[in-house]
Amino acid sequence: MKIPIYQIDAFTSEQFSGNPAAVCILDHWPEDRTLLNIAVENNLAETAFLVAVEPEHYHLRWFTPEIEMDLCGHATLASAYVVLNYL
Repeated sequence: MKIPIYQIDAFTSEQFSGNPAAVCILDHWPEDRTLLNIAVENNLAETAFLVAVEPEHYHLRWFTPEIEMDLCGHATLASAYVVLNYL
């Protein structure tokens, strides 16, 4: 499986500071176990996964290396940054 992954430092404009999050762009939702394994592989506090449901509308999920989260603020902001700047 090849997917685009961005590592974004939220709350900063400087490299190697802020709060890092991985943002993964997906075509569809794989199994939850796959999402968790990707988060483990990223080795960051949170990984956000985005799936486009229609143009400019995305569903978003957040995983730590251990569990799925109900919400993650900095990974949400990082996801918005990726959508606005790279997609």
